[in-house]
Amino acid sequence: MKVRVVGESCIAIILGENISEEINKKVHALAEYLLDYSPEWLLDVVPSYSALYVYFDPLKVDYRKVINIISKIKISEAERKEKRVIEIPVAYGGEFGPDIEFVAKYNGLSVDDVIEIHSKPLYRVYFLGFLPGFAYLGGMDERIATPRLEKPRLKVPAGSVGIAGKQTGWYAIESPGGWRIVGRTPLRTFNPEKVPPSIVSPGDYVKFIPIDDKEFWEIYLEEWGND
Repeated sequence: MKVRVVGESCIAIILGENISEEINKKVHALAEYLLDYSPEWLLDVVPSYSALYVYFDPLKVDYRKVINIISKIKISEAERKEKRVIEIPVAYGGEFGPDIEFVAKYNGLSVDDVIEIHSKPLYRVYFLGFLPGFAYLGGMDERIATPRLEKPRLKVPAGSVGIAGKQTGWYAIESPGGWRIVGRTPLRTFNPEKVPPSIVSPGDYVKFIPIDDKEFWEIYLEEWGND
């Protein structure tokens, strides 16, 4: 465990230098422990791949005391109690996945190969970031790793599932973006009117389920209505 002070009210607890499921589990275990413990000085915890950012009230506690408290925590005490698996239906290719043919050609595969390889793993949600509800997932097969677009798109539809390097994830809201889009989910994965607003949380697992265009629009109308 390494500690870095990143501001007058925040410290970073660094639990490793690599991106791995084992390290990420420790990050979320520590986060859950602190949230359950809920000391009066704790303002928030924000997990990343291999570090946990702990925000505290400097008027109630000194950062040195926060470090001392955290250094005594046995992370195994806070292992995640339940493994949540969220199924995300995805329509691959066509109008929903304009880059899937490039991904296939770049890796010497067929489009069907890309779909099979991409939808096979159980992906871990390492953290949410970049945009509201944008889930960074771990566990993608390197056989479909593909570089980002040289020129990002100005508009990527909400629900678009993309690949960037060795990572995959989806755009929970419409935004610009440079990931290679291979499909789209009809689910409304981020809704600011709900609590929590995102259908996945860091530490969850995601399973992509291939669907056809007809299924996409049936689910889409249920989720989004006429929006």
